[in-house]
Amino acid sequence: MTTILIVGGTSGIGREIARQHAARGADVIITGRDASRAATAAKEIGGARGLALDLTRPGEIASALADVEHVDHVVLAAIERDQNTAADYRLDGAQRLATLKLVGYTEVVHALLPRMSRDGSIVIFGGLAKDRPYPGSTMVSAVNGAVTGLVRTLAVELAPIRVNAVHPGIVGDSPFWRDKPLDAIVSRTPTGRLATMDDVADAVAFLLRNPSVNGVNLDIDGGWLLT
Repeated sequence: MTTILIVGGTSGIGREIARQHAARGADVIITGRDASRAATAAKEIGGARGLALDLTRPGEIASALADVEHVDHVVLAAIERDQNTAADYRLDGAQRLATLKLVGYTEVVHALLPRMSRDGSIVIFGGLAKDRPYPGSTMVSAVNGAVTGLVRTLAVELAPIRVNAVHPGIVGDSPFWRDKPLDAIVSRTPTGRLATMDDVADAVAFLLRNPSVNGVNLDIDGGWLLT
């Protein structure tokens, strides 16, 4: 049985990825900051286990993952939305986001590496703010840009384990976006529709299973960056 660990699998896209893989019969482990919430989400998904893990406390990650005996695939889907500018720079938010996505993600890989399948794979979540910044995206854009470099170096360093990233645009049915007015963005998207959580989950599944896709930063936006 394939074992997949989804960091940030208690809600949103991470939870949808967990649900789909559990439905396919995988051994699914999800993590969230709160142990009770992770356990509840795992029970609701069915066929999953929940662990407490806080990426912003990297010194505690190895111990949090100590009971994971073996893993084939890792999805690093936990995100945090930091509204920050250079003019009004909040160090706490900046440090938290950089720690979560760069130090925390990498420490998860470090902690699990001795227990990962050599033919396994890792998918890291970035975002399109790397290419299309917006007011307040100073750290979000910078950190998601850094994810592209992290993917490349890990793909080389961890070979034959494959490492790829997904960079979703606006995911219209996700909890963050579904109640917001998005018609103007839909009208600028060549496909005439926004990406869905299912679209992102399907892209992650592709990156996990295809043995020849490695070191790829995959945008999921319906061509929105072209307009």
